[in-house]
Amino acid sequence: MRVLFAGAALFAACASAQVPSDWERENAERLKQSEEQAVAPPPLERSRLVELQLEAKSDFRYFVDAGSVSVGTDRIVRYALVARSPSGIENISFEGLRCPGDYRVYAVGRPDGGWGGRPGAWRPVPRSERNAQNALMKRYFCPGRAAVQSAGEGVQALRAGGHPGVFSKEY
Repeated sequence: MRVLFAGAALFAACASAQVPSDWERENAERLKQSEEQAVAPPPLERSRLVELQLEAKSDFRYFVDAGSVSVGTDRIVRYALVARSPSGIENISFEGLRCPGDYRVYAVGRPDGGWGGRPGAWRPVPRSERNAQNALMKRYFCPGRAAVQSAGEGVQALRAGGHPGVFSKEY
């Protein structure tokens, strides 16, 4: 009876150990690199807002809090974005941009100054020349179709009105 129990326990232990597939073994490094870091939204500071220059005229004005820009080891550029309507109403979001073409909203600004909501799915950056994520991708945060190397590089691009490594025919 003891031999039967020991054999059953050994079988159960072996069955519960998951063997990675061939694809998982071949792509282990890629899977590890795609793991996204959890980053809490920073407090928004209006004194640090930098206005974005869009490719086409828009009724809205867009700003990024320069102090909120970060670049993780996951190569995602994160930032707080303010979209201001002509009447002065603001929509505030904390977002991430994966170069060269996906973005995600992690949280939205609440009237009390805090953050709320749940992270959304990754979505393609809209191709509209009036879109803030498009401008951030094309002009500021994705020179050479790759993410800026540091928050400082991203902030410098914001303050200069564009990254010096971005070429107009790049996208």
